[in-house]
Amino acid sequence: MPSTRPPYRVAIVGTGGIAHAHAEALSGLSERARLVAVADVDPTRAAEFAGRFSVPHVFDDPRTLLENQELDLVHICTPPHTHAPLAASAMRAGVTALVEKPTALSLRELDELAAVQEQTGSRVLTVFQHRYGAAAVRLRRLVEAGALGRPLVATCETLWYRSDEYFEVPWRGRWDVEGGGPTMGHGIHQFDLMLSVLGPWSLITALADRRVRPTDTEDVSVAAVRFAGGTLATVVNSLLSPRETSRLRFDFEHATVELEHLYGYRSEHWRFTPAPGHEQLAALWADGDEEDVTSGHRLQIESVFDAWDTGQEPGVSLPDARRTLEFAAATYASAFRGVPVAAGELTDGDPFTRSMDGGALPWQRVKEALV
Repeated sequence: MPSTRPPYRVAIVGTGGIAHAHAEALSGLSERARLVAVADVDPTRAAEFAGRFSVPHVFDDPRTLLENQELDLVHICTPPHTHAPLAASAMRAGVTALVEKPTALSLRELDELAAVQEQTGSRVLTVFQHRYGAAAVRLRRLVEAGALGRPLVATCETLWYRSDEYFEVPWRGRWDVEGGGPTMGHGIHQFDLMLSVLGPWSLITALADRRVRPTDTEDVSVAAVRFAGGTLATVVNSLLSPRETSRLRFDFEHATVELEHLYGYRSEHWRFTPAPGHEQLAALWADGDEEDVTSGHRLQIESVFDAWDTGQEPGVSLPDARRTLEFAAATYASAFRGVPVAAGELTDGDPFTRSMDGGALPWQRVKEALV
């Protein structure tokens, strides 16, 4: 969407791997945004990153960056345990924070961010870029219009593979730093997309285990889910799957809609199958004039600028991000307590609002019993 305003001023905090995706996305939006500063605790890495992306200002402390730069948006691309504190600092500096998933390590941290948001009037947005692919936007539009009938059954699978060596990075596979295993750090993108299509969930029954990997967290989880509208779904999050894939399937009354990709999709990764007697819906599905760009950071960042240009609230907002984070927390709570968990059941004071492991890890209890 064309804009006559000056480019938005943007900074990135954290210059590790995911920050490159953010910087490349901003490079593709150069008429609308300027990446003016970066910060990283590793000065050498920050300088190399700044050189690669022609960033004029480099800091070794995010607080100094926020104090010395006039910004519209700061991208938080640091390890998960720093997300909430850095987002709060950005808001207190009057800057919108765009935070890599997970927004926070717990529901309590997220609610604390909501309080800062209320106090400052600034915003926290969460990176859930797969919501913004053209086909996903079209699917939500058709669902909202009722064109596909009621959603009846859904499947959501993040079947990825991570070796033992992957977890040699100090913050990976730790509850206190990463917040959880594939449920929090990997599958969350797919089930967030599922939630954006199906709406509020109502009940989760789950299992989780540490089968192989040298982690404190789970390396696989499986959940059966009931949605508020009655849809039944299964969700699998795995780091143990040599043939990697990300799959979503929605069975509506009048059509099946499927997606299979890995880390980003285009329209070619979707499949639409109308039910007998509803063949005309195939033309409705194919009638999309959106630019077919791989679902990624550029699309979400562009949507933020579009919202600002038109005076709207950008996504993904804290209430939406909380629904997704609560889904993860309820998955853990159900798995480790061995009972179904209803939406809204994890209220303040519940251990699973304070941390995703809830102090109830079955493999930790076994270890303690053996000591």
